[in-house]
Amino acid sequence: MFESERVFETTLAGRPLVVETGKMAQLSSGSCMVRYGDTCVLCNVTASAKPREGVDFFPLSVDYEEKMYAVGKIPGAFLRREGRPSEKAILTSRVIDRPIRPLFPKDMRNDVSIVCTVMCIDPDCPPETTAMIGASIAISISDIPWDGPISGVVVGLVDGEYVINPTAEQEAKSQMHVTVASTADLVAMIEAGANEIDNETMFNGIMAGHEANQQIVEFIKDIQKEIGKEKFPFVSNDPDPEMFEAIKEFAIEDIRAALDTDDKRIRDERLLPVYEKVHAQFDEQYEEQIEKIDECLYKLQKYVVRRWLLDDGKRVDGRGIDEIRPLAAEVGLLPRVHGTGMFTRGQTQVLTTCTLGSTKDAQLLDGLDDEVEKRYMHHYNFPSYSVGETKPSRGPGRREIGHGALAERALLPVIPSVEEFPYTLRLVSEVLSSNGSTSQASICGSTLALMDAGVPIKAPVAGISCGLVTEGDRFMTMVDIQGLEDFFGDMDFKVGGTHKGITAIQMDLKVHGLTPAIIKEALEKTYKARLYILDEVMLKTIPSPREELSPYAPKMITTTIDVDKIREVIGKGGAVIQKICADCNCTIDIQEDGHVFISSVNLDDAKRALSIVETIAKDPEIGAIYKGRVTRLMSFGAFVEIAPGKEGLVHISKLDIKRVENVEDVVNVGDEIIVKVTEIDDQGRLNLSRRDALIEVEGLTPEDEPADNHYRHDKRRGDRKGRH
Repeated sequence: MFESERVFETTLAGRPLVVETGKMAQLSSGSCMVRYGDTCVLCNVTASAKPREGVDFFPLSVDYEEKMYAVGKIPGAFLRREGRPSEKAILTSRVIDRPIRPLFPKDMRNDVSIVCTVMCIDPDCPPETTAMIGASIAISISDIPWDGPISGVVVGLVDGEYVINPTAEQEAKSQMHVTVASTADLVAMIEAGANEIDNETMFNGIMAGHEANQQIVEFIKDIQKEIGKEKFPFVSNDPDPEMFEAIKEFAIEDIRAALDTDDKRIRDERLLPVYEKVHAQFDEQYEEQIEKIDECLYKLQKYVVRRWLLDDGKRVDGRGIDEIRPLAAEVGLLPRVHGTGMFTRGQTQVLTTCTLGSTKDAQLLDGLDDEVEKRYMHHYNFPSYSVGETKPSRGPGRREIGHGALAERALLPVIPSVEEFPYTLRLVSEVLSSNGSTSQASICGSTLALMDAGVPIKAPVAGISCGLVTEGDRFMTMVDIQGLEDFFGDMDFKVGGTHKGITAIQMDLKVHGLTPAIIKEALEKTYKARLYILDEVMLKTIPSPREELSPYAPKMITTTIDVDKIREVIGKGGAVIQKICADCNCTIDIQEDGHVFISSVNLDDAKRALSIVETIAKDPEIGAIYKGRVTRLMSFGAFVEIAPGKEGLVHISKLDIKRVENVEDVVNVGDEIIVKVTEIDDQGRLNLSRRDALIEVEGLTPEDEPADNHYRHDKRRGDRKGRH
């Protein structure tokens, strides 16, 4: 045992929680190995000795690292090592970041790095909340200034009962998955996905998680008392109070006049001369702190906006506290896209497209859980032009991935199952203009796009945000926050849901946490706003999903075959299924349980492929009629392949309704003809009849020989005139 090693133990949701310190990573500012059941997460935090120059924010980074050895897997990448973080890892990093960040000193500029490495996983003990608790312990025992600790748990709802950190079996049956983080007395973070849960049930679940967190917060406090280091001093980056007061007295009226508009462009134009005027007045006076002048102006804008809200009940754009900005919705904007929906709220505008694909288009996953693919994907893009800036596109960042996942989570409960709608769905939300809460606009736009595409969603979903301003014990909330209210406020409480209930929540805070009263009020206000958006705008634009898919969308046909026949349908090396796909211009996906999904833009092609698959998978029966291809000609008849590997003989006497002298007079190799199975001998060989098929399908008789001899072969032209 290492001299500095310490072990602390408690229980969480009936499972052992063990914290080991002083044994590993001893050069970190704070380090611990957290074992929850058999889940093991190593958490480390470090800080730079000096503040970073030239930044006006606290430089914190949180990384949640998934190691494939944790679940006994070798990475599937070419190099067989972990690559860039998975989307789930990025989302978990954000969940850990949100409750931790507000507890650091806002005026500190020292870089802080938190790394949570998942080294072993017990399916019944979630690594995400284990990492959150470990990060809290590592910071608490380090020398880094922080106003923690926090704790986090997952709350499930199984058979009407709340379950803390549900097991894998319970999670599969749970009606909600709510991650709740708490300080000693406040709720610090909420991240929820739910199956249309009402406000009261959701609120009580959050409170159940908050109560469970209190035990762990006290546990961490005890660890901190025993081994916590003294916090290091740091140089505050706040501007000199006298400097701020001087600029405030000089420019506050100009700032008020500039901010008092509902148009972001006008506001930005008005602020430019104010900044120039202030710099002209104070640059010489504060020559060594010129960079702080802009920070003072930012703080002054924040002061004005918050005073308007708290003292006057006034919003920047003149709206009422619970008034939503002007709304507009439109569908069917792009003619060849399978579905489109554009949602506009004030100066926030999002266009979402819906693309339908075959089941083979599902995204393959290589992660730490048992999920290997997903058929519903939501991607979110935030180009710089949406906020009037010039910046090259570098692909999606953590924010874009997070907002896409939030919209995906909000819509997932209403997406039809693969049995009900056998398609892969990809939604892409393009932010065209941003002035607050684009993630919630993407939920609304996505619902419109799904309905426009003809996806039979269970219910329409809308999203809206609620803001917050606090001062001591005073607080006020407002619906549909725009950019300034987000920047200068204390909360962005985002809720998505249907008429029936909540499907997703994401809460971003700039303060230490929320009281139950604030949470309850935010849930109630977002509920009323959500219903208004659904009833007054979205459902008036498109009241229900379209009955028919776009002509450019693939048409899907499904069937089920005996699992013993799968090999025959696929063929050696995939030869049979590849030939069917090529001949019928379609894609075919065969599941291990025998479900077959056939998709093609042309429905007739899909039906033809279905017929071939069923012919292969089902043994031919006497009396059945098939469409086959002539493969060989003999003097006594023609061999016809009714499906790959299934061939039969049409005797010359059965080739036509009239007597045939030469086989070549009626058919050639490669011709497609209809045939009827008349006999299956003891060896499984098929005897077929074109004559009987023509009589049965077209009602012809030997006396009905057509005048134009359209069943005869015209040797001069080298083709047949007949209908086959």
